[in-house]
Amino acid sequence: QVQLVESGGGLVQAGGSLRLSCAASAGTFSIYTMGWFRQTPGKEREFVAVISNIWSGGYTNYADSVKGRFTISRDNAKSTVALQMNSLKPEDTAVYYCAARLKSGTYSNSRTYDYWGQGTQVTVSS
Repeated sequence: QVQLVESGGGLVQAGGSLRLSCAASAGTFSIYTMGWFRQTPGKEREFVAVISNIWSGGYTNYADSVKGRFTISRDNAKSTVALQMNSLKPEDTAVYYCAARLKSGTYSNSRTYDYWGQGTQVTVSS
């Protein structure tokens, strides 16, 4: 069982930055692929970014809507994954979730993730 705890959400003006962090309880954190998703009321959970496990070299990928503005990174020694969000837009407003998986499959599919954090609210004002 892996526990994930997100932090770093808050209220920011458009054009500003926030850094989200996710701390994992996993003893072998490096073997998990880690993802960030977001969700707004009435909508499905949306893929934001992914960083692969150590076996896959830590490759990253992003949703088109955040490419060039968001950066995902991980620190395997500290069992953490971060999402640096720059040039924030009002449409980035959502609850952001950290997720972990061991299984393979489409990384943007939330159903392929085994563990989820409780979420952290990000609100971007115009």
